[in-house]
Amino acid sequence: MKIKTLTTILQKMAPLAYAEDFDNVGLLTGNTETEVTGVLFCHDALESVIDEAISTQCNVVVCFHPILFSGLKKITGKNYVERAVIKAIRNNVAIYAVHTALDNHRNGVNKIFADALGLQNTKILVPKEGFIRKLVTYTVADNVLQLRNALFAAGAGNIGNYENCSFNSNGLGTYQGNEYSNPEIGERGEFMEANEVKIEVTFEKHLEGAILKALFENHIYEEVAYEIYTLNNQHQNIGLGMIGELPEALPETVFLQHVKSTMKTSGIRHSALLGKEIKKVAVLGGAGSFAIKNAIAAGADAYLTADLKYHQFYEAEGKLLLADIGHYESERYTAQYMADFLKANSNGLTILVSTVDTNPVKYF
Repeated sequence: MKIKTLTTILQKMAPLAYAEDFDNVGLLTGNTETEVTGVLFCHDALESVIDEAISTQCNVVVCFHPILFSGLKKITGKNYVERAVIKAIRNNVAIYAVHTALDNHRNGVNKIFADALGLQNTKILVPKEGFIRKLVTYTVADNVLQLRNALFAAGAGNIGNYENCSFNSNGLGTYQGNEYSNPEIGERGEFMEANEVKIEVTFEKHLEGAILKALFENHIYEEVAYEIYTLNNQHQNIGLGMIGELPEALPETVFLQHVKSTMKTSGIRHSALLGKEIKKVAVLGGAGSFAIKNAIAAGADAYLTADLKYHQFYEAEGKLLLADIGHYESERYTAQYMADFLKANSNGLTILVSTVDTNPVKYF
């Protein structure tokens, strides 16, 4: 298997189009034509992890956090980022990062987090906005079935748990071709009125190229009339964080002990206890202070995340239990999930999970 085939599989797990605009995901070092000798999954592609990849004959490291996040103007080995990149390039080790592409996937980081805690009836906490677009086009009745099915096959018409969704309405279209035209119906220079069907379908924005290709290849008109709009609708299956329910309500201290043991954290910083049981729980792996209000609005009894600052604990406002369980700890099971995904979608590859503890935060 070449690296380009491997990346195609990884993008089924975490489509790069799902990543936030500020992020740096995908293949960071390496050549897509290189044959894969083995894949090592990790949380952070530090120099010690590259050493592990070399010793285990894995020439691809798949990391959660991108080791290359900001641009490098010099590569002299003066810091941990440059040293890791230099070692990877010298030893022909490719580095691939997923980060927010997996954060935003409904089965990604936050589903892993929620599943570890035993949450049920889960849904996205902060659905992604501006990700849905609508195509509107017009054609004659004889072309509707072919065109609509082609658009569905290209990925249009998926709404939540439903697929092949569209809206169709009848109307009267008019046109008149000039001397250079070659109309499918009527003659050039002739004013035409035609009974047409207006087809409306939604699609995820990264599919626009495939949608337009299907439109042009399956529409019978010489000039295809169409419009594309960006919708303000939230995408209920793409977004950050997750909220769900425990099988049984737990006292706050019992709940915190459950979190501590399950996520294997040495300490939890939390807001004042409220003296009520915890049933509905919101989670967001990594830095999630921005979603405190979302958790409150969703009616969560507790919100688990990381990297909270002093004053942000006040934002709990006595409405929920706010807990910082540690950045690494909140994403602890991600590397194993990625490795399991690749094992289930490939054959014959050496697939390992790093044994290096890359958590930079230690507890005394």
